[in-house]
Amino acid sequence: MRRTLYLSAGFLSLGLGAVGIFLPLLPTVPFMILAAFCFARSSPALEARLLDHPHFGSHIRRWRNKGAISRRGKRAALAAFAFSALLALLLAPFPWFLMPLAAALIGGTWIWTRPEDDA
Repeated sequence: MRRTLYLSAGFLSLGLGAVGIFLPLLPTVPFMILAAFCFARSSPALEARLLDHPHFGSHIRRWRNKGAISRRGKRAALAAFAFSALLALLLAPFPWFLMPLAAALIGGTWIWTRPEDDA
């Protein structure tokens, strides 16, 4: 039962990460990291596929080993947060634009304070 829950959560995270490629406020790499965590507890073969992925593998290993985010990843995440906040400011009425703005400020601050490792 537990294995099935982790496997389901892994696929859900993988799907949300794929959607995040197209939606600026939904991050991709954190969902891939979560998917790898879930697959490590349910399907080592799927975990290995994520770890060997040419784009996401290095981000997952960097996070697991050092809790670090690459400088390029930080810039991309902060740019996406800024774009989402600007879009909300322009298109959403008060007080609804405050929610994406708060998410951008909180999430952006947290990302900014993570260690960097570009190795």
